[in-house]
Amino acid sequence: MTTPTSESTARQLLLVRHGRTPWNAIERAQGHTDVQLDECGEEQSLAAARVLALYAPARLWCSDLARARQTASYLEAETGLSAAVDPRLREYDVGVRSGLTRTEFEERFPEEYAAWRAGAGTPLVPGEETTDSVRTRITAALEECFEALAPGETGVVVAHGAAMKVGILALLGWDWSQARGLRGMDNGAWAVLERDELHPWTRLTAYNLLPRRRGHQPDFASCEGVG
Repeated sequence: MTTPTSESTARQLLLVRHGRTPWNAIERAQGHTDVQLDECGEEQSLAAARVLALYAPARLWCSDLARARQTASYLEAETGLSAAVDPRLREYDVGVRSGLTRTEFEERFPEEYAAWRAGAGTPLVPGEETTDSVRTRITAALEECFEALAPGETGVVVAHGAAMKVGILALLGWDWSQARGLRGMDNGAWAVLERDELHPWTRLTAYNLLPRRRGHQPDFASCEGVG
């Protein structure tokens, strides 16, 4: 596992996916719907918080959705930090697909489902947010998080699988066509992004780190099943 060192002047941003919800467990799309963590998600959040506290983070941010705020509350307890809530860190708005299982999505919106499976940007179901929209808002938020850190400091962001994947790709400067090469993170997992004076661009130093592998389930805000 990647760990910080006292000599490092790099700024680290740890991107954490929230713990599991009941809808994650049955692959029901969540989007902006406020779904609470289930018992497994609470356990995942506690386990992740205990490890993430070892990074001695200086700042903590989270999405305003309940599952992210709940996950962040465990980090608050372990670190003594107070999470700054930022709506720009929200998951995709999946429109009328919210609340549907994968099977229900396919049955009700076959063309949109086929496009989603293919990773195409259109057609979308009514009310669904575009990837360009998500990229604009979450990248701006993550850039501000990085800028808020002093050299050698670590910050933690608690957010959502699909939106974080979009943000990671944007910060790395990877084209969206490369999205399928980066799998969605598990519930309670995190990625480590780093910048330093010699390398002012963003580097991905670790991905999908987990304190344990019990009960981690994908959901399906994106084709690879995240949220």
